[in-house]
Amino acid sequence: MKKFTFLSLLLVLQTTLMAQIQVPPASPTFEVKGTIGLTEVHLVYSRPSAKGRVVAGELIPYGEVWRTGANASTKISFSTDVWVEGHKVPAGQYALYSIFSENEATIILSKNLELWGSIGYSADDDVLRFSVPVSHPSSSYETLTMSFSDFTMNSANFNIKWDHTKVMFSIVSQVDELVMSQIKQQVIDNTPANAGVYFQAAGYYFDTQKDDRMALEWVDKAIAGSQQKQYWVVHLKAKILARLGEKSAAKAAAQSSIELAKAAGNPDYVRLNNQLISDLAL
Repeated sequence: MKKFTFLSLLLVLQTTLMAQIQVPPASPTFEVKGTIGLTEVHLVYSRPSAKGRVVAGELIPYGEVWRTGANASTKISFSTDVWVEGHKVPAGQYALYSIFSENEATIILSKNLELWGSIGYSADDDVLRFSVPVSHPSSSYETLTMSFSDFTMNSANFNIKWDHTKVMFSIVSQVDELVMSQIKQQVIDNTPANAGVYFQAAGYYFDTQKDDRMALEWVDKAIAGSQQKQYWVVHLKAKILARLGEKSAAKAAAQSSIELAKAAGNPDYVRLNNQLISDLAL
């Protein structure tokens, strides 16, 4: 009987230790992944909510190192070297800390990824520190929100928003040097087997306003090297010709692209070409 009682008690204890109630976390963890230019960016952070509490100066402490979130410190990684608010940062993963005041925030990237929040933080681990203005918009965010906005070909802004507090700083990816290196290797110094490479090179030259005559030469090679004309390639030719001031040729290319787009069932390019033709008449 004693042995049976002991075994029963042991079973109850084991069951008690194993049993857990799953409840929603107070500050759920979110991941944000995306691409800025040619750089893959990965953000991981826990998102506290105000829940009636004071955010500015309290949940976001003034004059103290803040984990910029909840739970473990916020982590951000870059697959290539980037420029953060004008400062070069090597590829890698960093902990994102901050020090807020009412009108200014110091943003910190730290190489120490092991801390729980800011406990044990040391400035010796800083990779970068810079200051940005703090704004207090009328719009409010109940939950801490970090996001990317204002994308260009090689950059985006990083936003930290909570309640009526907001900061923003830029992240710029190394693009032109990498793309131009590929264009030189594949197009300028060689003849690509894939006609689509000519289209890519022409599009990049057009978008970055490098050399429209060269872009026109390459888009013509893209058209000539394809088994059949493609409406998006012909549309690019129309845009290049329009910027070169060759309106008649641009209109003819746009009309050709319209017919190709109609045959492919793409109304978007029909509209784009019609708009281009309309702009040429101005």
